[in-house]
Formats: sequence, structure tokens, C-alpha cells
Amino acid sequence: MNSVVTFRWGILATGKIAHKFAAGLQTLPDAAMTAVGARSVEKARAFADEFGIGRAWGSYEALVADPEVDIIYVATPHNFHYEHTLLALSHGKHVLCEKPLAVNARQAADMAAMAADKGLMLMEAMWTRYLPVWVQVRQWLASGLIGQVRMLMADFCFHGGIYDPLDRKYNPELAGGALLDIGIYPLYLADMVMGEAPVAVVSTASLGQTGVDEQSAYVFQYKNGALAMLSSSFQTNGPKEAVICGDKGLIRVPLFWRGQSAVVELNGQAPEQHDFPFVSSGLQYQAAAMMEALRSGQREEPWMTPAASVALHQQMDALRQTWGLVYPGE
Repeated sequence: MNSVVTFRWGILATGKIAHKFAAGLQTLPDAAMTAVGARSVEKARAFADEFGIGRAWGSYEALVADPEVDIIYVATPHNFHYEHTLLALSHGKHVLCEKPLAVNARQAADMAAMAADKGLMLMEAMWTRYLPVWVQVRQWLASGLIGQVRMLMADFCFHGGIYDPLDRKYNPELAGGALLDIGIYPLYLADMVMGEAPVAVVSTASLGQTGVDEQSAYVFQYKNGALAMLSSSFQTNGPKEAVICGDKGLIRVPLFWRGQSAVVELNGQAPEQHDFPFVSSGLQYQAAAMMEALRSGQREEPWMTPAASVALHQQMDALRQTWGLVYPGE
């Protein structure tokens, strides 16, 4: 007899990232995609038919009120995360919310406070942290394989294609900009690798015609002198890799935000490549970690706590303040 608790998921929104998440969730035997909600019942039904979901709701309110749902995955644009997460929490649902958790730290703190008050789990969907390659990298770092980390270099830069000021990447009404959309990946990587907040920050950004950062760069210094050099851009393609340098060697992760391999190069030794392939979209690993935490009675997933999300949003707020980037309504 199978004694593993199965959690019932509701998917809030039916866009591109929701499709990737649903594809990944299908690989987990202890996850049941029970319901989906969209702004129209037609969109919900089309998504439900694609993934074999039994319940399709024509509004987000109906989805979060569904008594057959345990966890809501929020997959709407950045500027709606606050509203939709609070909506789900107010109906007693645990929430896995797409990154960035919120537009700013004030919103993130409000969301964290409601989750704590209701005894519910709130987790930001920073899926990269749970990929097999990064589980292994954390183990290598903890074991001292490359010694003391002295430097981290990471970029997430891609060419955004034909410019459209209404596109979510550039639209301030949708909390666009490279920082919140893709810069958050190297920022969270630095947080994970360094394990502490920087003591000094230098940054710069190129603001486009809509006022959002189309590319930006950040240098962090830590109390032991270690440095993190990070960047993000919609204007140009970059290597999209992470290189962690220690005094005994380095670890290189190509395409780090969705990495499936790592190269370890210890001082004086030949590089060695280690492969960590994942199935489907890879977004299922974060869901598995969330369910395991809930199954063990926790209300926070240790590698992605609400406090960590609030701290990261405070960091992004400070960067935007330096650049003079303020979103509508802030």
C-alpha cells in the first residue's frame, strides 16, 4: 500500500511558464494536477485538456476556492504575483509563486506575513536551486572541494529580439526589466554560493525608452573579501554561465540557470566534466522539494524561505533605487 501523501495542485494562469511547470509536474507520482484557473473558461479548458486536468475554472477566484486543491502555483506576470498569492493564501492554500515573488520587498514581506499568520507554506519558484547539478555543487562547496570561495562570475544575457515596448520584458506596468526577469538568477546564485549578504555593492544599468533596465551589472563584495560579478541583459547574448572560483580550484556550470553539467578544475589538475541530466522541463524539482517539506510538517522549504525572498527583494529594491527605476504604483 502506498503511504506517500499526494498533494493536489491548482495551476493559476495558463501561459508559457505554466505549461513548462505542468509538464514537469506530470513526472511526479505524488503530485496530482487537480484544477486550473484562467481568465476565461475556454483557456482553462484548453489547458486542462492538454494536461489531463479534471477541473477547469474560468476565474482565479474560483480556482483558489476549490476545496479539492492543496497547493496553488501562481504563474501570472510579475505585477500580479502579490495580488494572486494573497488571494490563494486567504483561501487556505499553500503557494508556489513564480519568481520574482513580488515587485518589491514591501509586497514580499506582506506575502510572507500572511503565510506565516495562516500557517501556510509560501515558496518562491527559484527552480534553479533544486536542479541536480546545483544539489551536487552545494555538496562540493560544503565539502571544501575547491577551498574557500573567493570569486563568483555569472551572467544571464540574451538578445530580446524585435523591440516591443508593450512586451512584458520592457513594460513598466508589468514590472519589466532585466533585473527582475533574469538578473534575479545570478543574484540568487550569489546568495546561495556566498551564504550571506554583501557588505558593499556597486552597480550600473542602461535604462531604455520605457524606463526599465534593459541591461545591468552588479559587483558585490563580502566581508571576507570575496567578490561576485553579475550581469543581466536583453540587449545582447552572453555565455550564461556561472564560474565559482576557490583557492583550490573552480567549478564551471554552463547555462547555469538550467544547467545539466558542471566542470571541476582543481589547481594543477585537468578539468573533469560531470553530467546531471534532468527529465522534462526541470521545474518539477522545486515542487518535489516543497511537497517533501510539507509532508514532514514544515512550513518553509529550507533552500527557499520567505525570509530569503524578502532579503533578495530588498537587494533588488536598493539596486533599482540607485538607478532611479520606480514601477507604477510604488
